[in-house]
Amino acid sequence: MRFTPRKPDPLFDSLEPVARGLGMSLVELVLFRHKGNVQVRIVAYKKGNMGVDDCSRLHQALLPRLELAFPNQDLYVEVSSPGIERLIKDGAEFAHYIGRGVKCFRTDTSDWSSGILQSADETGVVLKGQTESVALKYEVITKARLDYLQEV
Repeated sequence: MRFTPRKPDPLFDSLEPVARGLGMSLVELVLFRHKGNVQVRIVAYKKGNMGVDDCSRLHQALLPRLELAFPNQDLYVEVSSPGIERLIKDGAEFAHYIGRGVKCFRTDTSDWSSGILQSADETGVVLKGQTESVALKYEVITKARLDYLQEV
């Protein structure tokens, strides 16, 4: 796994303040175009529980900006939460989940390490296990996912 800072994206950058205003953050924005149709998939995160009502509020708040960005096109917008076992796709995504349970598969031990995510930066993460904390560099993490069994 690598830490790759999010590339500048004008659409993402215009939608992120709206999400922040609702107490959420955008984790992922994927855009598909096909024959005049535009499909926008958004994954958003909020501390605590994020339910259907939160996704609906965010959808309603983002829709006017998306309609302006894609005028005269059929627009389909899907908003979801990360899910209970979201596969973390990039090191930069860890910052959203500080305080949540995470498990990482490590190349140096060929095993999983899990715990509460204490910190994440450009070089790696720190997980607080039941007995000790472990620092993992991104170079030794091959895959990672949220682990709600580790929640406090």
